[in-house]
Amino acid sequence: MPDSQATGSGDDNPLSNADLAPVLPASRTWGMGNFIALWISLAACIPTYLLASSLVDQQVGMNWSQAIFTIFLANVIVLIPMVLNAHAGTKYGIPFPVYCRASFGTLGANIPAILRALVACGWFGIQAWIGGMAIYQILGRFFPALLASPPIAALGISLPQAACFLFFWGINMGVISKGIDCIRGLLLIKAPLLIVLGLALLWWAYDKAGGFGAMLSQPSQFSPGQPKAGQFWVVFFPALTGMIGFWATLSLNIPDFSRYAKSQRDQVIGQAIGLPPTMALYSFIGVAVTSATAVI
Repeated sequence: MPDSQATGSGDDNPLSNADLAPVLPASRTWGMGNFIALWISLAACIPTYLLASSLVDQQVGMNWSQAIFTIFLANVIVLIPMVLNAHAGTKYGIPFPVYCRASFGTLGANIPAILRALVACGWFGIQAWIGGMAIYQILGRFFPALLASPPIAALGISLPQAACFLFFWGINMGVISKGIDCIRGLLLIKAPLLIVLGLALLWWAYDKAGGFGAMLSQPSQFSPGQPKAGQFWVVFFPALTGMIGFWATLSLNIPDFSRYAKSQRDQVIGQAIGLPPTMALYSFIGVAVTSATAVI
């Protein structure tokens, strides 16, 4: 994306452009609060909402506290490479593709940069689909005929579904096109709003269900007398690995954000406060609300 905060670079230099040039210290505007807001905004999403429920599922067999602990521990672990890789971005003001040059060379660095970009495209597509589907379902409550629209043969989805997906996709592309300052401003609005709405949803579910329902009282299947007694560690480590993988790719390209940090202290403490607690909180909201809505 165009970035006016980066240092200038000559048009005749094939190794640099406005996106790749280091950000000058005087142009770095991200403080601790910005990194906290970044991780609240990233972690408070529907995939996070579904994480704990996937571990409480009968096929996995954890109870809610084991699931939340696994998610929290995984994010503490992934925070370590996250902070270490962010260090280079903050120190030198460089993004991930430039950071890779130290290991892969100026030509070879294109390979991890492209691979990471492909993963990002997939993740963005997933998020855009989920966001578009949420809009589609909300509109369907007011206009039921939308939900009855036949699917388009070539796509397997209906025209309203495709329109909602493209609408949500377009909003995100509009923000991205405005550059990092627009993203930073949006995060400061989005982060507190997501926390308030998440807690409001949790209170609504608790109040309507008269408690959180059966899921939170469901015993672990690894307890004595249960079907998977004594098998906890067999399940725990694969589950932990899967939870680490949730943010593993971003732990590589975190310099794309940390290059704007005012100091190492801001990025380290900001990420430590923003990532593991938010992932644990929203995972708990997900499993608690899912349990309560089954009662409702």
